[in-house]
Amino acid sequence: MAKINRFFPKLTPEKVRNLKVAAACFLAAATFWVLNALNKDNYNTVVDYPIEIIFDETEFMAVDKLPSRVTIEVNGNGWDLLRKYFKFNETPFLIEINNPSTKDYLLTSDIRRSLAENISPTSLISMVTDTVKFKIDKIVTRKIKIAADTSNLSLAKNFRLASAIEIDPAIVSVKGPTSILQKLNGELLVTVDENKLSGNYNKILPLELPSGTKEYLELDEESVHIRFEVFQLLEGNKRLKTKLTNFPKTASLKEDPGTIVMSYLVDERKAKQLSEMDFEAVINYANRNRDDSTVRIQISPNPSFLENVVIKPEVLKIKYE
Repeated sequence: MAKINRFFPKLTPEKVRNLKVAAACFLAAATFWVLNALNKDNYNTVVDYPIEIIFDETEFMAVDKLPSRVTIEVNGNGWDLLRKYFKFNETPFLIEINNPSTKDYLLTSDIRRSLAENISPTSLISMVTDTVKFKIDKIVTRKIKIAADTSNLSLAKNFRLASAIEIDPAIVSVKGPTSILQKLNGELLVTVDENKLSGNYNKILPLELPSGTKEYLELDEESVHIRFEVFQLLEGNKRLKTKLTNFPKTASLKEDPGTIVMSYLVDERKAKQLSEMDFEAVINYANRNRDDSTVRIQISPNPSFLENVVIKPEVLKIKYE
């Protein structure tokens, strides 16, 4: 009463009672009209009817969300259509597909007759949805190669890989739908994550499928054994004996080079071999630069296991008499 008087301050108590009676009569009449209308037949409406695609799940797998409804136009009793429109107590219409990997669609005209029987006593007028699309693949088992992803691997200063990366097992079996298996391109990467590694690597790492494939694929192995060796390059230097070659009597070095020093990095496994070698700084007149009368020093021997070889001085000046 207080709320009504607030919006209609000039209404008398008698008029308020009359409004309540009128509202109740209107509500009763509307309810009667709706109930009466719902009891009538021959209504047409468009509804989304539930469907369920079924297939042999031991042989096939859906790789995308399956359609769950088709749009149809129906005719029937008001109450029945109301239930279908608001999806009360719906039982999905089952669509069985024997070999779903051979094609990815179904024409609704193929299921019209059985769907019409399923929704009885409602009458099916037309199929608004003309095609039901799905993506279901054959389940197969394939062999794939395991490879090491070394993008997150870094070695400590002056360390190098001493051997190829060994992976055991190098081949694993994976089971799943064909289109998902194709995304692997026959290879599964295992991340070797090490920062400034300075020793041999020997670990068992878990196998992880790429994002977007885990829910579809099944591996026959959970982990692999990865190992490899590293070696260190040792820093060193040597004083070299000087050897002049092919110099004519009219040519000589402009200045005494003094002590010629070679600095280098050597494979630690070759350190003993290096200590047994005698090196020379070879100054070969035949290799001179004729434009500026300079010659570059060469070392002899020059073994392949030396890296970052630097000679000081590197270039000498030639003088002529």
